[in-house]
Amino acid sequence: MKAARLHRYDASVPPDSLTVEEIEEPKIEGPLDVIVRVGAAGLCRTDIHIVEGQWAPIQDPNGTLLPYVLGHENAGWVHEVGSGVTNVEVGDTVILHPLMSCGLCRACRAGDDMHCENGQFPGISRDGGFADLLKTNARAVVKLDPILEPKDIAALADAGLTAYHAVRKSVPLLYAGTKTVVMGAGGLGHIGIQCLKALTPTEIIVVDPNEKALDLAKEWGADHTVKVEDGYVDTVLEMTDGKGAEVVFDYVGERGAEDDAWKMTRQGGSHYIIGYGGTVEVPTIDIISTERSIVGNLVGTYNDLAELMVLTAQGKVTLHTSTYPLDAINDAMQDLNNGRLQGRGILIPEGAAA
Repeated sequence: MKAARLHRYDASVPPDSLTVEEIEEPKIEGPLDVIVRVGAAGLCRTDIHIVEGQWAPIQDPNGTLLPYVLGHENAGWVHEVGSGVTNVEVGDTVILHPLMSCGLCRACRAGDDMHCENGQFPGISRDGGFADLLKTNARAVVKLDPILEPKDIAALADAGLTAYHAVRKSVPLLYAGTKTVVMGAGGLGHIGIQCLKALTPTEIIVVDPNEKALDLAKEWGADHTVKVEDGYVDTVLEMTDGKGAEVVFDYVGERGAEDDAWKMTRQGGSHYIIGYGGTVEVPTIDIISTERSIVGNLVGTYNDLAELMVLTAQGKVTLHTSTYPLDAINDAMQDLNNGRLQGRGILIPEGAAA
């Protein structure tokens, strides 16, 4: 089968980061294995960070993983199942939870499956979905409403799930009359805006450096938009009567956004970090004296993904995407890395069909 593999880490993210080549097809080895024919795979900034080597100390401490197939936002059709699989059948349309969880550890039994003690992460810790076929397990597949197409929802498997998970946790904080700031209306943020609109009555303020992204944010449900430029933090503070927002969602997490997010969070408020790459440095006295919280957000649970699929089938959450053939993976990587890609990049394997 055809797959796009990483052979070396390179902080410069060169134009030939990944190699599209023929590799052996995955095989059913256990009773709960599921092989999916990939209909679409989302491109994520984490893929850039993987190429840069940022994940190597975590995913590949012994330097034995390379070469491997990237791609952790995947949807398609069930191609083959193990003898013990009962929740899906060959031909079913599915989206894949990014983590292959065990179902037996304490985290899984508590419904916290993204913290599975024995989890494996296709596209990060093992071969992923930038390929014709992908092997996962029965616990990771979510059977889709037939009206949903893999190319339209693949990126919801991680970007959408992460954005939804953060918003879902914040719901008790965002009652009527509250104000929320969304930093970044890109690949994650545009989904977060829609989730906020669907789940809460909060007043949504979106900040982004791109005018087109801000215009789209209004279509997605933003009540106000602010362009990132000199003095934009003061503008947001003026819009919140000098107090800041009850919750600030930082979908950027680097290049100074992590500092500005804290400044826009009111006393007793919460700074939700979703994007990453930077460093949060806050004096402990500021945390104590204002009782502000810093909250990390990691993908989401299987139930979060199932709930998000319901919102998507209802038309309340849609993805803004650009599609590329799998052979054009490096063009897509460069577009993402250089800021030319709005929304999510979606890779379509040749001949992808149910």
